Amino acid sequence: MAKEDDLPPLTPRQMTGGGEEARLPYLRRDDLDDAGRAVWDALVGTRGRTVVNEEGGLVGPFNAWVHAPGAGARLTALGATLRFETSIDRRLLELAIIVVAAHWKAEFEWWAHARMAREHGVADEVIAAVGRGETPSFEADDERRVYRVARQLVADGRIDDATFASAVELLDHRGVVELVSLCGYYTLVSFTLNAFAVPLPPGVAPAWPASADPPTRK
Repeated sequence: MAKEDDLPPLTPRQMTGGGEEARLPYLRRDDLDDAGRAVWDALVGTRGRTVVNEEGGLVGPFNAWVHAPGAGARLTALGATLRFETSIDRRLLELAIIVVAAHWKAEFEWWAHARMAREHGVADEVIAAVGRGETPSFEADDERRVYRVARQLVADGRIDDATFASAVELLDHRGVVELVSLCGYYTLVSFTLNAFAVPLPPGVAPAWPASADPPTRK
C-alpha cells in the first residue's frame, strides 16, 4: 500500500502551534490501549512516520482518532482507500480536497493539500483561485468537471443533473461514487480539524486569518 510522503515531520512545538495548548491532549502510542494502538499502527503504516512528531504524538486530525479508536479505525481505513485505491487520478483527488478545505476554511487541511495538489500537477493559479473562493479558469477539462462536483456538494449538498452527467462521462459511475465519498470524508476531516483547533506549524501564515478567531455562538 502506498505511503504518504508529502508532510515533513513536525516537532512537539509545531504540534501545538508554537506552544499554544491544544483542545485535545496529544497521546503517544504507549498511552493507548490495544484498540488505540491498532489505529496508530494503521495510520503510520499507510502514511509513514511523517505523521508522528519527535515525542511520539500524531499530527493533523489523527490525534483525535486515537482518542476514539472505534471511529478512528474506520476513518483510517476509509481515508487510505479513498486516497490510494480509487480509480481517480491523484491530481483530481487533490483538487477536490482543496475545494472542501477552502469551503470549510480548514487551515491544516489546506496547508497540507494545497502543496500536494501543486506537486501532482494542479496549476498555481487554480489553487489560488480555489483558496479565494473563486471559480478558476481551468485549462484542463477534467479538472473543471471535478471542481464542479466538489463545489456543488460543499455549497448545496447536491449535484445538478448536468454536472452529474458530465462527471459520469469522465469518471464512470464508480469514479463518481469515489469522488462524492472523498468530498464527504474530507468534510469530516475539516470538522475534526476545526472543532479541535488543530494548529498550523509556527511560521506558516493562515490562508484565512479571520477564521483563526471565529465569532462566539450562543
